[in-house]
Amino acid sequence: MGQWLSDRLGQPFIVENRAGDGGNIGTEAALRAPGDGYTLLPAVPSNATNATLFDKLNFNFIRDIAPVAGIVRTPNVMAVHPSIPAKSVPEFIAYAKANPGKVNMASGGTGASPHVAGELFKMMTGINMLHVPYRGEAPALTDLIGGQVQVYFSGLPAVIEYSKSGTLRAIAVTTAVRSELLPEVPAIGEFVPGFEATYWAGVGSPRNTPVEIIQRLNKEINAGLADPKLKARFADLGGTVLPGSPADFPSMPVNPVGKCVPGCAAPRGIARVTTSAFWCTSRRHRDRFSCPSNGPS
Repeated sequence: MGQWLSDRLGQPFIVENRAGDGGNIGTEAALRAPGDGYTLLPAVPSNATNATLFDKLNFNFIRDIAPVAGIVRTPNVMAVHPSIPAKSVPEFIAYAKANPGKVNMASGGTGASPHVAGELFKMMTGINMLHVPYRGEAPALTDLIGGQVQVYFSGLPAVIEYSKSGTLRAIAVTTAVRSELLPEVPAIGEFVPGFEATYWAGVGSPRNTPVEIIQRLNKEINAGLADPKLKARFADLGGTVLPGSPADFPSMPVNPVGKCVPGCAAPRGIARVTTSAFWCTSRRHRDRFSCPSNGPS
């Protein structure tokens, strides 16, 4: 998408990775930048979860972000090490219940999409798995292949080849329906009614960015999402594009996740989207499964 925008707008788009603190360092840098359209933030699920996982942040994501556009939604894959005998979600649940304390669940970091998906799975199935956070997807995947951990709710592109080769076993996807890239792999929701946890990505800008700049960026991003080549590239990654207006973006990623957590109100508006999207799962984990029905204050 960066190259697409560069070609369309005649401006270089430089991707600057500022890692650390669960993504908060890069997020703060983007939100503190001038609202002139020259600094944008890729908005991802960790922006939603960090609002509840971190007690003290130097910014308020709800207040400081201006939605620009949605880009893509992709599934996670529930991948297990072959040493686990389970070949289906019901078999995995039965194995975890029969072997308490023996199933370690990897993630690329606390609050990341795989972590949240795993916590939601634990909550909705009543099983217990030890969360083992890594510094990124690569080391988590390495230890899953090596058998140091037993399950990882990985991004689809990272595990698809390992699944096809038999190095890992993909037993389910986290989206509501099966993925076209892995049509033989069922959705978790086929066995756990209401389960859905998808990774989503979009673009935001500092809150004081002029409306005309946001509208121009939104127009060009939507043009890219309609381009057959770019759309095919996202499809190759298992993604579904998310075209729409700036106002549409906050509501698109959250609805499926919000509905799958019993007792939690459906989010409304940007304030509810950026926190409540994953608030119930992360706060249930933090506060020992005490999720109030009206979401965060």
